[in-house]
Amino acid sequence: MARKCFFLGKKTVAGRSIARRGKAKYLGGVGRKTTGITKRKFKPNIQKVRALVDGRVVRIRVSAKAIRMGLVVKPPKRDWKPPVEAAAEA
Repeated sequence: MARKCFFLGKKTVAGRSIARRGKAKYLGGVGRKTTGITKRKFKPNIQKVRALVDGRVVRIRVSAKAIRMGLVVKPPKRDWKPPVEAAAEA
């Protein structure tokens, strides 16, 4: 399953990590030099949550930002108790 937010559509994006050395000119150096560029991935903070979607309780993958924005409607708490007569017989 893809790492993608159900509500916002956030997904993994590619980028680069740039390694540099040296001292910046404004600090009195000769400038920063690039020593390497490597590929990297920026991954969204995806969480699995139980939520109400179209009146049904389902498990969906959503980003933490969608949860903070209030887009996720949590299902109601269950208050089920065993029947009284079954507990009395045992």
